[in-house]
Amino acid sequence: MNFPANLLYTKEHEWVRVEGEMATIGITEYAQGELGDIVFVELPAANAATVQMQSFGTIEAVKTVSELFAPLSGTVAAVNTKLNDHAELINQDPYGEGWIIKIKFANKDEIKNLLPAEEYQKLIA
Repeated sequence: MNFPANLLYTKEHEWVRVEGEMATIGITEYAQGELGDIVFVELPAANAATVQMQSFGTIEAVKTVSELFAPLSGTVAAVNTKLNDHAELINQDPYGEGWIIKIKFANKDEIKNLLPAEEYQKLIA
């Protein structure tokens, strides 16, 4: 399974790409595989607040519904609106076209609570 080394991860299977004060967030290849065919994503509104490890939306697959947890506290800066009509992008390209939200994060110290790729790999092994 592919866990890009340039990303950080949560124990709840979200990934984070930190660029300056912005963080792009999605779910890992492992998570989309466990969920199966994703049919719907409940996305937060632009400018909504996120709190680290609090739910910011849900992801619905054919068999189950799962909460999405914010890896960092901040404000939603962008939402991947392509997912409204094409939720399957998360299955097809979880680290690319299947990104879910971008947030402007508030506290750089929270990054310390995220896992590097090798620790995430151990977690799911």
